[in-house]
Amino acid sequence: MTTRIALMSFAHVHAEHYASILRDREDVELLAADPDGTGDDRGPALAERLGVRHVAGYDELFAWQPHGVVVCAENARHRPLVERAASAGAQVLCEKPLATTTADARAMLAACAAAGVNLMTAYPVRFHPSFRVMAHQVRAGRLGRLRTAVGVNNGQAPFDEREWFGDSALAGGGAVMDHTVHLADLLGELVDAVPVDVYAQANRILYDGPGDVETGGLVFVTYDDGFVATIDCSWSEPACSPTWGGLRLSVHGTDGSMSFDAFTDHVTVYDDRAGRVRWAGCGTDLDALMLDEFLAAIREGRPAQPDGAVGLRTLALVEAAYASIASGLPVPVSGGLAG
Repeated sequence: MTTRIALMSFAHVHAEHYASILRDREDVELLAADPDGTGDDRGPALAERLGVRHVAGYDELFAWQPHGVVVCAENARHRPLVERAASAGAQVLCEKPLATTTADARAMLAACAAAGVNLMTAYPVRFHPSFRVMAHQVRAGRLGRLRTAVGVNNGQAPFDEREWFGDSALAGGGAVMDHTVHLADLLGELVDAVPVDVYAQANRILYDGPGDVETGGLVFVTYDDGFVATIDCSWSEPACSPTWGGLRLSVHGTDGSMSFDAFTDHVTVYDDRAGRVRWAGCGTDLDALMLDEFLAAIREGRPAQPDGAVGLRTLALVEAAYASIASGLPVPVSGGLAG
């Protein structure tokens, strides 16, 4: 079976990799549209460089009648694009964060439910084989009762690749919006407890880039059974770093501890032409595993995981974090945990 997949926008930094993976699959036909994209790194120019078919607008894209849609637009534009895909009867994979507010996320879930289509949130890290082992061991009680977790999702500021990340109107926020949600998703896979409040701090000390968003943040989450987790979501990797960043998670229980590093596999490259040392990633392609799940769900007629409800729950933590940053106090988690 050949599955028709439409890529809506090249705005997000992950869009190019998604396009490359889907382009190379023999069981997929790919068509892209990026009507808001201009210049060499967006729109027709990027599509031509990738060898991906491209049309001028979304009307032509949906006239093609795709089975599924991958939304990679700026965060604030997710809702109208997801709603349009749902109205066309296409299954949806939406880049994270699902939206910039829980109100928008709820509207997206409602639109997909009303149309009878599935909504998946792009959280590829949960597909890592090592995290799967960690989750199985934790669920089996290997660590006893979980007490604490420390998560770090650092990276270079994405301004150089996509300037809109520095625009709060389009991105919804900075490092806290961008990097809290992956770890919030992983924590949700490990614990059954419910987050009850969040305390967060943020600043712009690390980068003086364009826009008005924070570049550093630390989020402290308390759960209803006493479990606590910290998430360092900062864009703290300098431009001279050999890698864009990484994601690590350590969990600690009454009977032991476990640690997970999502991007430990790499090859060190000494690049004389560029005058720098860099790390080339190798091993498991997490984006490919996530797209495998999306395509399998379309073909099997089942919901894909992680679904839109996961996107809503993780966004609720981010929303509480921003409220805490504004008030300087812990803030109850609401907006995405009930239903």
